[in-house]
Amino acid sequence: MWQLSKNKTWEHLYETFAWVRDMRGVPQDARHHAEGDVEVHTRMVVEELCNLPEFQALDIEAQEILWAAALMHDIEKRSTTVFEQDGSITSKGHAKKGERTVRQILYREIPTPFAIREAVAKLVRYHGLPLWIFEKENPEKALFAASLEVNTQWLMLLAKADVLGRMCADKAELLYKVELFKEFCIEKDCWGKPRAFPSDLARFEYFNKEARSADYEPYQDKDSFFEVIILSALPGTGKDTYIQKNLPNIPVISLDDIRRELKISPTDKENNGKVIQLAKEQARIYLRKKQSFVWNATNITRQMRQQLIDLMVTYGATVKLVYLEVPYQQLANQNRNREHVVPANILERMIEKLEVPQLDEAHAVVYVV
Repeated sequence: MWQLSKNKTWEHLYETFAWVRDMRGVPQDARHHAEGDVEVHTRMVVEELCNLPEFQALDIEAQEILWAAALMHDIEKRSTTVFEQDGSITSKGHAKKGERTVRQILYREIPTPFAIREAVAKLVRYHGLPLWIFEKENPEKALFAASLEVNTQWLMLLAKADVLGRMCADKAELLYKVELFKEFCIEKDCWGKPRAFPSDLARFEYFNKEARSADYEPYQDKDSFFEVIILSALPGTGKDTYIQKNLPNIPVISLDDIRRELKISPTDKENNGKVIQLAKEQARIYLRKKQSFVWNATNITRQMRQQLIDLMVTYGATVKLVYLEVPYQQLANQNRNREHVVPANILERMIEKLEVPQLDEAHAVVYVV
């Protein structure tokens, strides 16, 4: 049974984790958090969560995931809190940055099963969504996207504890918003489960084309079907080995191979643009022929993947993202033992940038961990 910490006393957590100690003294706007600093708030949130009957009804693993998310939900207020000119205190972007920090901690420092790690990280990322979802440009799309990444029932409980664990004049209004979020999830059929779509193509088009209904089933021309497989993985994970074992008869476009052929370093930003252009030119040859192929590169950020997926889809390709991951120590060992070693500091920076592929990005997403 995974646990962030067996000993859950605040004294132990404070002594054990530097990121808990960092919460002390981080100010919050008194209008929204009259209880005090981030440490006081976080401690109250954890206590309120554990007292919720809905939390107590969950299985032990779910409780551990939610407890960890509550402890870490404001982990990056330490780096994002600023005093505005009007005297207010804000921490814009703390949830998004917090997701990455949580992923790094649970990958490097506290080895955590992939599914549990991502559940905690995504709860941190979306912990404010129940309060602000109806202020989104498209609340339904925001909800459906979140439901593919996080358990909405757990998210509601975390948001409820987040409100209960503070002192503010609008607490009743905020709790009402949390209940509205629950009703919205139930109405849209994604309460505690991902929103279902008629097909992978339907899901992809809903998130990537305008004015698509979630229930719309687009026509699929099976006679012209071809697939582009885009790999996403940190260096040293074993992309080449995966291709050899699982995709031996499909053409491969490898950015590393092009770099080596042209004697261009991976850190040479100026010439790496040339590498990508050459790779895209080769991709267009396959795409025009409607021929399946593999794109072999790290593709560790959503932006990198999106640019490629847009290109492939323009030619009518179906895109499968394959995400590969190995444990941190294994990654370091495999990197040291590979023919072309990535400097350790660069590998660490790539871990910090990593964004795990999500189901709304492509027609199919496969996790090999």
